[in-house]
Amino acid sequence: MPTSLSSGVASRAPKPWYTNFGVQVLISMVIGLILGFIARNIGPDAAGGANWLTVTLSTVGSSFVSLLRALVPVLVFTAIVASIANLRELNNAAKLVWQTLLWFAITALIAVAIGIALGLIIQPGVNTAVAAEAARAPSSTGSWLDFLKGLIPSNFIGLQASTRVTDAGATTSLNFNVLQILIVSIVVGIAALRVGPAADAFLAFNRSFLKIIHKVLWWVIRLTPIGTIGLLGNAVAVYGWDALAQLGWYAAAIYIGLFLVLFVVYPVLLQVNGLNPIRYFQSAWPAIQLAFVSRSSIGTLPVTERVTEKSLGVPREYASFAVPLGATTKMDGCAAIYPAISAIFVAQFFGISLGLEHYLLIVFVSVIGSAATAGLTGATVMLTLTLSTLGLPLEGVGLLLAIDPILDMGRTAVNVAGQALVPTIVAKRQGILNQSVYDNGKTIEDLDADAVAAE
Repeated sequence: MPTSLSSGVASRAPKPWYTNFGVQVLISMVIGLILGFIARNIGPDAAGGANWLTVTLSTVGSSFVSLLRALVPVLVFTAIVASIANLRELNNAAKLVWQTLLWFAITALIAVAIGIALGLIIQPGVNTAVAAEAARAPSSTGSWLDFLKGLIPSNFIGLQASTRVTDAGATTSLNFNVLQILIVSIVVGIAALRVGPAADAFLAFNRSFLKIIHKVLWWVIRLTPIGTIGLLGNAVAVYGWDALAQLGWYAAAIYIGLFLVLFVVYPVLLQVNGLNPIRYFQSAWPAIQLAFVSRSSIGTLPVTERVTEKSLGVPREYASFAVPLGATTKMDGCAAIYPAISAIFVAQFFGISLGLEHYLLIVFVSVIGSAATAGLTGATVMLTLTLSTLGLPLEGVGLLLAIDPILDMGRTAVNVAGQALVPTIVAKRQGILNQSVYDNGKTIEDLDADAVAAE
């Protein structure tokens, strides 16, 4: 008999290696790097603008991220409302929430401690070749008041408009404040529970809509290799690696810290909680890869949530709540390692001595204030919040902007890894993790087959 049978079901023949999703993304990263270097060597066009290859890479990459971000508002809303409705089926819902916040703080505390240690050991602000003339204040800054005001929704869908005026004219862009959407979703979900039977029709519609969004999301996920080529290629073409020479020790400190958190701290935490680290990375790697090239935790949110639930075995009722919460508040890369090392760099560069109280403030801002980056301008806001809290010159931010996109790739990868890690650990500790799903380590290809079979 040519086809072997197991339990009456024909076993699938192994697929060619090039159909593996992870392999496709790695190949796409190589292609993106090559095309990026080619575009950079071509140079500007006749008018002094970006050449045709750079424009193409930028368009492909930005279009892919736009597709992901377009799904985020409705995904967060429907998923949070559904998860709150489903949390009533879990006896330990309140404990899950507090355990999630506690582990957010624990991992952030470890990450910021590593950042402070590396800043003191490597001393990037002393070992730098960047000129003082590069120092300039950033165009946007973060503050505790902005954070508190950002918690209050300005409208039901968290939509915000920002206008930028240049010599070429005024440009207005629309963005969604995900933290506000999260708060609105939580309020609506709790209200639906309190209403009782009258909300059954709404909750049923919400569950149906969520399934539709998941299907559309799956189509977008399959475009990841194409998006990777554009995103990574454009990053190389636009920014290159030249600026790394001047800030080499600073960049090294950041990436050493990110490496230690991702490949030392996280595996140790998994091992301590009885989870196989290799299985974790096999399952979470698609989201980590996408985060690296897209530089967006929010844009990666749909993929992070899917692998956390389908590949790591975290119950949907919990994953659909914890992962969106983590995407707005759990940022070990942007909100712990990066501001800690950067603040020490600025202090060393300007010859300012830091005392114990300053390091404690860095820890406080990193553990408590990471949500200040939600819906705002990423890590730059977190850094300015840290510097202003410490009383350090904000002009130091200008020293670091030249290589920020290169650092942001690694920061976002660690952010997303942590956003999948914490729900997995909490689910394991609370006895609700599907261990068989975790141990099997479903790949994107397996999830794809499941999705097709469900149609």
